[in-house]
Amino acid sequence: MGFDDPVVIILILAVAVFLFGAGRIPAFARSLGTARREFDKAMKGNFEESTSAKVQVAVPAEAAPDPLIAAAQKEGIDTNGKSKQEIASALSWKLNNRRN
Repeated sequence: MGFDDPVVIILILAVAVFLFGAGRIPAFARSLGTARREFDKAMKGNFEESTSAKVQVAVPAEAAPDPLIAAAQKEGIDTNGKSKQEIASALSWKLNNRRN
């Protein structure tokens, strides 16, 4: 009974789903794909292009609030769980409808 046996593969997948949950496996696979693409780009010499597009900066909670978020909250828009693009779109829509 080797790893090429379909029963073994099914058992391994069942254990993985049981341990990690069905919701975490796609995120894990996505992160593996991203890591693989980054590795391939680095091997080809395109490392600067691949990392410059995905730089994210963590902002401490004590930092000054973002003006976009402050303006959206002032207009009564719920900002929890939304990206800045979604907040900007909702704020723009609300301000345009207020003028009309």
